[in-house]
Amino acid sequence: MQRLDHPLLSPSLGSQKTLTSLHFGKPGNGLKVYIQASLHAEELPGMLVAHHLRALLEAADAAGHMLGEVVLVPVANPIGLAQRLDHKAMGRFELASAENFNRHYPDLATAVWPAVQHTLGANPQTNVSTVRRAMATYLQAWVPDTELQSLRRALLLLAHDADVVLDLHCDCESVMHFYTEEACWPQLEPMAHFLQSQAILLAKNSGSGPFDECLSGAWWRLADRLAAESNPAPLPQGCCSSTVELRGETDVDHCLASADAQAIYAGLQHARVVTCTQAPQVPPPLCRATPLAGSETVRSPVPGVVVFAAQVGQSLQAGDLVAEVIDPIANQTQRILAGVSGIFYARIRERYAMAGAELGKIAGSTAFKTGELLGA
Repeated sequence: MQRLDHPLLSPSLGSQKTLTSLHFGKPGNGLKVYIQASLHAEELPGMLVAHHLRALLEAADAAGHMLGEVVLVPVANPIGLAQRLDHKAMGRFELASAENFNRHYPDLATAVWPAVQHTLGANPQTNVSTVRRAMATYLQAWVPDTELQSLRRALLLLAHDADVVLDLHCDCESVMHFYTEEACWPQLEPMAHFLQSQAILLAKNSGSGPFDECLSGAWWRLADRLAAESNPAPLPQGCCSSTVELRGETDVDHCLASADAQAIYAGLQHARVVTCTQAPQVPPPLCRATPLAGSETVRSPVPGVVVFAAQVGQSLQAGDLVAEVIDPIANQTQRILAGVSGIFYARIRERYAMAGAELGKIAGSTAFKTGELLGA
């Protein structure tokens, strides 16, 4: 294993944060897998999973069992990890800019298109290498002017040439679930099942420029541009990325984290990134993939105390009771019903809602939304 430390741009005199990456295997050998934890810094289960996964990868590396390369970033957001307000963690948005740490990553397809549009040929793997070199050139030339931009650049420099990217997050209260782009699903389906995902959300473009789609989205966007210009140069999906939601914020538990690390490790063995005497069998799926555009965000039209009737992981039918919102002043109860049928895969931790507040999410099977599909 090799540890590398990447200093970030200092935002103020006398202070500087550092991003740390752990490298296993030999660069250029086999598939490259990039895994990072807690880009939303208050989402801690990923850090514990990274801790357990590191031990497995160190043992494999020391034994010469690495067929490919794994880059592990156990703390992907040292900026957000240091943010507190009234003793509460504030790791989702940078306080200096109010920007979400997992939004507004660059459009790499647009950035590299001028450099690659006339240089791609008949060999698909050569074309993948050409695009990756163009991405590296663009990122190396990017001169960030804020600490947040320097974090984004550092993460992308580590991940831009990865074949597979796993971005480890969690929700407020939830079951294990899995977001990926449609172009990535065939390659990432085994990993979703190794992780025993109870909801799988697919989209071609969810909007807002999240980290994972910055990487995988560049490839299908470039392929679409080639097709639009009737350019026959073949361009495979050079990166398949996913956001893995490791249940809820309080699910920081050694048993869960160890099992999740073992599941990711089995996925690496199945993909021949790590050698093994017998490839692990992919577990049977716990759910089928559904469109992110079919996911209902359940909201409360009124303020009040929230009492959930539905548990995360529960299968709901349209019209089922999700929660009651109680106004103890007016002595009124608002019943909140499911608008779609599907798995109730996530809900809020707070038990008081303002009018219009999000209460939870249901993975419906029929797409009904357009435009931006991600929340703030």
